[in-house]
Amino acid sequence: MSDLKLAVVESHFADIIWNNEPISSGQLAILCERELCWKRTTTYTVLKKLCERGIFQNRDGVVSSLLTRDEFYGIQGEKLVEQAFDGSLPAFIAAFTKRKALTQEEIEEIRHMIDSAGEV
Repeated sequence: MSDLKLAVVESHFADIIWNNEPISSGQLAILCERELCWKRTTTYTVLKKLCERGIFQNRDGVVSSLLTRDEFYGIQGEKLVEQAFDGSLPAFIAAFTKRKALTQEEIEEIRHMIDSAGEV
């Protein structure tokens, strides 16, 4: 799981898997031909790369995720905060809210998450 980044087209491919898993590799190739205009070999090549990265698995011709969409993007968020804000979530939130105002609903949701985090 060393390289957990997805290019734009890989992200679309991952969404196809997450939205349809478990899915046979043959059915995945058909969906990718329809949605991405890929040949079967392209689908299998990209699938192999993402399996090697530890995001998906292909066992006996059935493709499923090793990381859910939420887990994957949660890891991405953690890396962003670590790399760009020295691991400081408050610094990230301060930078984010300087450029985009939060709605009252978002503020309440964040307050609820903070309150719930203290209950663990």
